[in-house]
Amino acid sequence: MLYRENGQFKTTYRADQQIFPITQDRVFIGVLLLAAFAVVPWLATDYFFNAILIPFLIFSLAAVGVNILVGYCGQISLGSGAFMAVGAYGAYNFFVRVPGLPLVVALILGGLCATLFGILFGLPSLRVKGLYLAVATLAAQFFSDWMFLRINWLTNNSSSGSVSVSNLQVFGLPLDSALGKYFFCLALLVVIALLAKNLVRGAIGREWMAIRDMDVAAAVIGIRPVYAKLSAFAVSSFIIGVAGALWAFIYLGTWEPAAFSVDQSFRLLFMVIIGGMGSIMGSFFGAAFIVILPVALSLSLPALARLLGFDISTAGISHAELMVFGGLIVWFLIVEPHGLARLWSIGKQKLRLWPFPH
Repeated sequence: MLYRENGQFKTTYRADQQIFPITQDRVFIGVLLLAAFAVVPWLATDYFFNAILIPFLIFSLAAVGVNILVGYCGQISLGSGAFMAVGAYGAYNFFVRVPGLPLVVALILGGLCATLFGILFGLPSLRVKGLYLAVATLAAQFFSDWMFLRINWLTNNSSSGSVSVSNLQVFGLPLDSALGKYFFCLALLVVIALLAKNLVRGAIGREWMAIRDMDVAAAVIGIRPVYAKLSAFAVSSFIIGVAGALWAFIYLGTWEPAAFSVDQSFRLLFMVIIGGMGSIMGSFFGAAFIVILPVALSLSLPALARLLGFDISTAGISHAELMVFGGLIVWFLIVEPHGLARLWSIGKQKLRLWPFPH
């Protein structure tokens, strides 16, 4: 009875085209943002910030970028880790080579470097698609690994590719505490996710979805496949590049090319598949699943082993986590192939009718 639209009349086009047209949704999002900015900082510990919240925020941002390319435009990509690496090392070079450059500007410039890199490796999408495109984008991963290990200038003459940053500041305020890093990542995520949501609702987003559904028919009705596909690669790479810079600057502090391996690309793709392709909300669900589940398993498996009367080693816990994690992924995909966002949508639809059966 709480999720009804009775009495909510739309009298203008602007009201009818809101991001959240139902009042209850707007209230829920407002309460969620209020809790994220005002309640969580008072309750969470430094461990909770560093182990769960900050990785969740950064991965959510990266998943939004991957979802734009894979979910909305239908271009399968396995080069997300490479885009994160280019964003991280691009921001690093601007940050250390330009004295006094603000952190936010360095992150944006790193995202622009990832944009150029993404457009370059998005060119094969004009001629190939499906698994062939996935293999073509996978080449970006191997090329970035070679580039950051062999071109010493990109890593400030570090032979191993390992670099680090320190004394980070935002608008003159030091960014050294877990709480400050959390607020910074949360603010960037809210801004970029809002911009991405508006973008996919507009003309560009409709072009992407037309290309995803049937590119030949989209070209017949006047949509330019070249512009649509490359713009999806550009926007997606920019967001993933900013997320990569955040991962390096905020979460790691010191990193090397192995931090952005192909495993990272698969992890981001799994987030989109599990959370729901073609859904900004699904990006958050997928990131929460990938980040929170391993932590929950690492805490619960030893207790379960003791309850059953046997000890389990650290290596055993690691292997058990992989098995349970893989089994849950398969189970979710069987139960709902369209991801957790679809389950959320079905639940909302049922609440609009509850307690009536029709």
